[in-house]
Amino acid sequence: MQLPAYETLATRMDAPHVLVVTLNRPEVLNALNTQMGRDLLDLWTRLTEDPEDVRCVVLTGAGERAFCSGGDLKERNGMTPDTWRRQHELFERQYWTLMDLQVPVIAAVNGHAYAGGLETVLACDFAYAARHARFALTEVTIGIMPGAGGTQNLPRAIGERRAREVILTGRPFDAEKAHAWGVLNEVFDAAELMPRALETAHRIAANAPLSVRQAKKSIRYGMQMELKTAFRFEVEAYNHLVATEDRLEGVRAFNEKRPPQFKGR
Repeated sequence: MQLPAYETLATRMDAPHVLVVTLNRPEVLNALNTQMGRDLLDLWTRLTEDPEDVRCVVLTGAGERAFCSGGDLKERNGMTPDTWRRQHELFERQYWTLMDLQVPVIAAVNGHAYAGGLETVLACDFAYAARHARFALTEVTIGIMPGAGGTQNLPRAIGERRAREVILTGRPFDAEKAHAWGVLNEVFDAAELMPRALETAHRIAANAPLSVRQAKKSIRYGMQMELKTAFRFEVEAYNHLVATEDRLEGVRAFNEKRPPQFKGR
């Protein structure tokens, strides 16, 4: 997939179907500024409109200290309320576009994920992290509150009572707790993180892409419905796959005892 040369992101294809996206402002711990908001919104929108050959995304941060330290408070220092709100509306759009993205996104959390950084982790499909990473929603310590899904996605991940403690205290927690509580799927030594995240991404990318997208959609929207309606939604998503070439190829490959060659059709 051909992407622009983003000012705040580094992108590369890990052939043939995995896109690696790196938040690339290590000098400020990959803090989210206005330009990064624009870059991420552009990227997620392109992948929404036409993912082309991308079947899975791995999102990480540059350097070893931080995945993302949250909003860039140096840029925000002295902002008028109107400018702050307009910037936040940009951030909102990129977060919601990420959450609705049809392509799976794995967070490979290479370091600390605070405030909007943790909200980014929670907006991904699931996450792995380096053992030294720490996590927090620190917004209440500077006079605001989580505003990019933190008060909604964190309780859904770790339970309401624990999320209340995390959000209302602003207190950091370590990767082992994040794993035990359900924020993370796995914790690795730093050197293992990207190889393991890429291994999982390639495993997902080897599966039928239309099946992966429909399954992701069914989970995403079904979890917002009462159970019987969600069952109906799941069946509708399933039925879209019955007439696909990939379904025929998958069954044929199974019977011929060979790996399937999925085309996304």
